[in-house]
Amino acid sequence: MITVTKTFFPPITEYQKYLERIWQNQWLTNNGELFHELSSSLKNYLGVNHILPMTNGTLPLQIALKTFAQGGEVITTPFSYVATTSSIVWENCTPVFVDIHPEYLCIDETKIEAAITSKTTAILATHVFGNPCHIETIEKLASKYNLKVIYDAAHCFGVKYKGESIFNFGDVSTCSFHATKLFHTGEGGAAFVQNKQDYHEIYYRHNFGHDGPLRFHGLGINAKMSELQAAMGLSVLPHMPDILDARAKVCAFYDKALTSSRIQKLKIREGTDWNYSYYPIIFETEEDLLQVEKAMNQEGIYPRRYFYPSLENLPYIQTKTCPIAHSIASRVMCLPLYVGLNKEDLKKIVSFLC
Repeated sequence: MITVTKTFFPPITEYQKYLERIWQNQWLTNNGELFHELSSSLKNYLGVNHILPMTNGTLPLQIALKTFAQGGEVITTPFSYVATTSSIVWENCTPVFVDIHPEYLCIDETKIEAAITSKTTAILATHVFGNPCHIETIEKLASKYNLKVIYDAAHCFGVKYKGESIFNFGDVSTCSFHATKLFHTGEGGAAFVQNKQDYHEIYYRHNFGHDGPLRFHGLGINAKMSELQAAMGLSVLPHMPDILDARAKVCAFYDKALTSSRIQKLKIREGTDWNYSYYPIIFETEEDLLQVEKAMNQEGIYPRRYFYPSLENLPYIQTKTCPIAHSIASRVMCLPLYVGLNKEDLKKIVSFLC
């Protein structure tokens, strides 16, 4: 069976070494030694200002929205994973959808300003499939209208834009460390914050609001990463060069093999050092997609319709349709991409697309 993704497992002996330290320390969570070691290692590896690992990738979004959006309207895109929109609604904010660019698949920066109202408090934009949004325009609009910028950078581990970590833009960027991602902690995520004051706000909110063991700074929840999760991250991180190299080779194979004009590929924004996080293809029609998907499934190949459906179709959303996002969501499919795919697997996959 060939699935759309496959979790990378580091050698078990490497993970066991960290487990032994956990047992020696007798410390499983709440700012343990391995948590701090992972935070420091990721900060150095990624070249970021402030990082706060958490227990999953959705909580950083929710905390950022609670901190910065403050119940207002949040401009976002319907072409993203459901967590982007559900987090906005969960935090009692109102999502205001803006359509996407038909090639980059990120929010169309030329359409954002028209959606801004007196109730707008933040922009929550997704770097789709690790492809950066038009950061310059978003930052200018945020400055002009005094808005906060939150980037859903769930797919962006290791991505650089114009030589800078993609996580160093906006007020807060969030990332997923879920098992399906190229870097993972089994389940996990992180918030990347640009200044110490905002980092302090995010930090206390992720730890019940604590400001020391007996004081409370304000309202918070529990989003702390455990030592077991940190151990997995520390075991995976040294393998990132090999992981990225293997994924790059898969993408290069697809790039060379898939030449049909009936298939649209993702256009990576100029100035981007991409991380090969996903390989989406867009069919001419949904019928074409469904036909290929069915044929692949019959042969034990399971790509994924990612992102589908367009989020304005969620049952708790009442908003206008974004025609480009709606159309692409019905026609996009992510091909299998993970460490361990061999050439025979890849030839079998592309045979359904040529």
